[in-house]
Amino acid sequence: MAVDATQAYDDQNVFAKILRGEIPARTVYEDEWALAFHDIHPQAPTHLLVIPKGAYVSWDDFSAHAGADEIAGFVRAVGLVARRAGLVEPGYRLIANTGIDSHQEVPHLHVHIFAGRALGPLLAR
Repeated sequence: MAVDATQAYDDQNVFAKILRGEIPARTVYEDEWALAFHDIHPQAPTHLLVIPKGAYVSWDDFSAHAGADEIAGFVRAVGLVARRAGLVEPGYRLIANTGIDSHQEVPHLHVHIFAGRALGPLLAR
């Protein structure tokens, strides 16, 4: 089910539960701003998720309401996770889905990091 990116934050979403420790995750990185873990249904040989620790539905919500330190900390965490995973060379893809048309499934901002093989074109033509 896709998410309406303008909806209010649902603190019962799966990522909120992971942040509270109610659901386990295979964590690869954590700091005061972000948590990164393996996707349970990987779409590539490497498929990591990076989420901010704050309650944000989408990138739009985050960019409009998070403080500068939180934004910087989250963006830095995404880069650090990719570097620590050894993905800079030969490359990786970042995707952050927002809203119904993008098929956002979890109403908590998250960035997918895909790598481990040639990923092909971004969108079907």
